[in-house]
Amino acid sequence: MGHPFPIREIARQAGLSEATVDRVLNGRGGVRENTAREVQQAIADLDRQRTQVRLLGRTFMIDMVVQAPERFTTAVRSALEAEMPSLHPAVVRSRFHFRETGPVEELSRTLDRIARRGSQGVILKAPDVPEVTAAVARLAEAGIPVVTLVTDLPSTARLAYVGIDNRAAGATAAYLMGQWLGDRPGNVLTSLSSGFFRNEEEREMGFRSAMRTLHPERTLVEIAEGQGLDATQYDLVRAALERDADIRAVYSIGGGNIATLRAFVDAGRECAVFIAHDLDHDNTKLLREHRLSAVLHHDLRQDMREACHVVMRAHGALPPAGVTMPSAIQVVTPYNMPG
Repeated sequence: MGHPFPIREIARQAGLSEATVDRVLNGRGGVRENTAREVQQAIADLDRQRTQVRLLGRTFMIDMVVQAPERFTTAVRSALEAEMPSLHPAVVRSRFHFRETGPVEELSRTLDRIARRGSQGVILKAPDVPEVTAAVARLAEAGIPVVTLVTDLPSTARLAYVGIDNRAAGATAAYLMGQWLGDRPGNVLTSLSSGFFRNEEEREMGFRSAMRTLHPERTLVEIAEGQGLDATQYDLVRAALERDADIRAVYSIGGGNIATLRAFVDAGRECAVFIAHDLDHDNTKLLREHRLSAVLHHDLRQDMREACHVVMRAHGALPPAGVTMPSAIQVVTPYNMPG
């Protein structure tokens, strides 16, 4: 039972004698089980209170750097701001650097400005490209911890990844797709916003692998580089529908779902099954209207809380923890929507 507390302090916390605490800690016997539990609880309470003291009055300035459509960055901002009170007695403040798309050099310059100016931590959603890898290394050299969000950069100096197991999410989508399409014929359209985001690549690989195993008769038709934006997504989907008369379902990995559905309507085609990711405001509306079959979702608030805790641990304000576990994958349908 490793701990940094003197016996006198544990005894005072537990309301027991020092002799009793000493017997418990050294396993000498002659102590009731509930007394031993009281000692263990006292140590846990002291450890938690010590953490509160370390956090009291601490302000952590965190930079959120996210490349994603506005619907996702809005959800990220809301999740972080909703979690801020739960991080008390520490105070977390955030600077937001959001962009929908753009040259990777601009993203690298943003990260370099943060490295020069200073920050307690960076929460980053970015494409997995050499320019970003190099910029993350410069942040690490400046002593700024980096946590990747939703999509990982495993070859960089980032401290941790926070988000779902994306390959498992893709396989889950394949399982649902097969169940809902059943014996009906038809090809499946898979839509990525960009092949440079590792999370989308992993989802696509998980989906393709599971479909190959479970439903080898299905043809997958891929479109990419729509950036998850409705303006570009519509043209890509419409062109795919014109090329392939057998597309009957969609696995949307990268978004732009309003435009995808509009393309089906304008082409006079039915979308029998539509599986998407994330309960942003677009997908919430489409799910309520029963225009999506399911959304694979994860708790962004939990992700924000864990990302902030990683930053705090990096500064010694929280005790060390084990490996960060992936977020739970939630299957949300029109019938089990939160709220």
